[in-house]
Order: sequence, then C-alpha cells, then structure tokens
Amino acid sequence: MNKLLGWAAFLVLPLALLLFAQWPLRDGLHAGSREANDLAQILFALYAAVAVTAASRHGAHLAAHGSQGRLRPARWRHWLLVLCVAPWAAFVLFASAHEVGASLMQLEHFPETANPGYFLIKLSVWLLALLALVDALRPHRETP
Repeated sequence: MNKLLGWAAFLVLPLALLLFAQWPLRDGLHAGSREANDLAQILFALYAAVAVTAASRHGAHLAAHGSQGRLRPARWRHWLLVLCVAPWAAFVLFASAHEVGASLMQLEHFPETANPGYFLIKLSVWLLALLALVDALRPHRETP
C-alpha cells in the first residue's frame, strides 16, 4: 500500500497544471476549460481519497500524536481507532453501494458537460473508505 500512497502523491502535479490551464483555455482559446475542470475533479477526488490514509500513516493530520514523532500508537489506541474507523467505513460502503454501483455500471458522465469519468469521483468514495479501513486494521506495534 505504501507504493500506492507514494504514486498518488504525483497526482497533485497534473491537478495543479489542469487548474492553472483553465483560465488560459477559457479566455485565450475559448475551448477546453470545462474538460480541464472535469479531469481536475477526477484527479482531486482520487488524490483526496488516498491523501487521508497517507496523512494518517505519516502522522501529519489533525489527530496526529503530537510531539511523539513517528512512534506507533499503543495497543489501546489502535483498538480505539478501529472502533471509530471500522463502523464509519462500513457505513460509507453500505450507504453508497447503490449509488456507486449504479454509477459504475453505466459509466456515468459529468452532468453539465457529458464528459466521461464522473463514476471515478463516486468510486473514490469507496477508495477512501477502503483505504481508511485497511489502514486502521493493519497491526501496529506498541510504543516503547
């Protein structure tokens, strides 16, 4: 999973390029800005889905362990994490199953532009929940 998290970090480069290109495309070429926006939305959804788990693994999110550095949480903290994340992830997967499944089956397009790929945004919801669940369930060693 570390390789997936590492490769997903590179999504930020084309995302920034697409967001930057929207203005010149719209005002200069008068074409392509909506397509750039749609693609940027897909990249952002995938990036955000993976970034939550990456931040958790590196202790770089708001619930990080403070000044403890890279120490692993104690066993009781691990189980509290599982008790919080597992029900949330299960709920997200269950509650969005019909909508994500239907979107995936029809390869849903963006509503305003009819460009393909909107289903990837909905699929990233599942990716976020699955990565968070896998990360919460992975074994941690106790802090010294």
